[in-house]
Amino acid sequence: MNTKIKAEWDTLRTIAIHRPGMETFFGLLEPFASLYERAFSQNGAIREHERLEHVLKHEFHIDVIRMREKIVEIAERNPEIHDRLVKAADDVIGVTGTKVGVKEARNQFEKNRNILDPGHFLSVLLLNPQIDLESEKGTRMIHLNITEKSPLSNIYFMRDQQAVTDKGIFLSRMSKPQRRRESDVTKILWDVLGAEVVHRVTEPGTFEGGDFIPLKDFALVGVGDRTNEAGIEQLLKYGVGFDEVGVVHQPNHPLIPSDEVDPMIDMHLDTYFNIASKGVAVGLKSLLKGAKVDIYSRTGPGEYEKEKESTDLLSYITGWGFDVVDITTLEQLSYASNFLTIKDGTILAVEVERGIKDVLFNLKSKAKAEPARYGALLEQAEKDYEFLKNESEFFPHKKEIYQHGIDAYPMVLKNLTGGYGAAHCMTAALERR
Repeated sequence: MNTKIKAEWDTLRTIAIHRPGMETFFGLLEPFASLYERAFSQNGAIREHERLEHVLKHEFHIDVIRMREKIVEIAERNPEIHDRLVKAADDVIGVTGTKVGVKEARNQFEKNRNILDPGHFLSVLLLNPQIDLESEKGTRMIHLNITEKSPLSNIYFMRDQQAVTDKGIFLSRMSKPQRRRESDVTKILWDVLGAEVVHRVTEPGTFEGGDFIPLKDFALVGVGDRTNEAGIEQLLKYGVGFDEVGVVHQPNHPLIPSDEVDPMIDMHLDTYFNIASKGVAVGLKSLLKGAKVDIYSRTGPGEYEKEKESTDLLSYITGWGFDVVDITTLEQLSYASNFLTIKDGTILAVEVERGIKDVLFNLKSKAKAEPARYGALLEQAEKDYEFLKNESEFFPHKKEIYQHGIDAYPMVLKNLTGGYGAAHCMTAALERR
């Protein structure tokens, strides 16, 4: 598989996705700690994901690889992959209790390795179960306590565990401990597919794929809460070969007090900026103006030199000849920019109007709890809502989109976006041609 991508607008041929599963159920037990924006219906999210897969396959004729199904399929006929799953599960699962009880549990695990199906071991990796065996006197008088320790409840956001660059797969080291193990699982998929991993980010570096956008002659990469400077250094040295790279510093939202910033509002570059065609970008201009860009020019293989002068993202991207379609604060909060570009001028976007009330309801709750922090943001979002209703211009149904010849395919993703991302975040683009 030729997993190298030069430009975000090249025609999408192959992607990987993961259907939300039991790990999402555990995430919904505590949405905030699971990095979700809000609670949502898991059944609704699954139906939306099924529809997303159908559209990608049958409307756009893209080869869609479902991570779980592909790994299990190969492991069922490849003993080496099966054994790798077993070993990975054995390394993850924890057992506590009496010495005899723990030994017996470990013996059972080894004894059953060829009886249990590969999906069982993959579920162990996704759920990270920790088993506590508390025994009482008598036959099988055992209190069985199973705790899911940091289940991978965000892994349906398949963009972040890696970036596919002009060199190949650059494997992430996730910033948050809740997501740190995700790249271990996706690495199995890339190996199964025969996709080359050119580098895996090492400590102290952090990097997440939602911060990376390739643009043919140059690339953009965000730095901030999720991707740090050490991760950028490794990307420049091992991960890209573009002649120029713009490192975009995550901006503080102008409506949030500077001493109470909320990096989740624009956690990745693709949550407030994206590319719809080779000449059109979409973003919240107030954030683009506040996003400092350091420019790095390539001087040799794995070598880049930082230019003395910095700029802002709006000036930088327009300097490359892109027109920018401005979106409102409320549309940005509703994942308008987190669309998936199918080909030059064609995007799969969130039907913003259908999910906007959930976003407003969540923001109202936050503003009620912390008025000094979120009050101004809520006030602007409510103004935006009235404007968008009056103008009938909820993204992607905006006159600027039509004027620039962008063909937008809107989808209702009101449940899936509750996890803090949309179509771009949920798809790992592997091949564009």
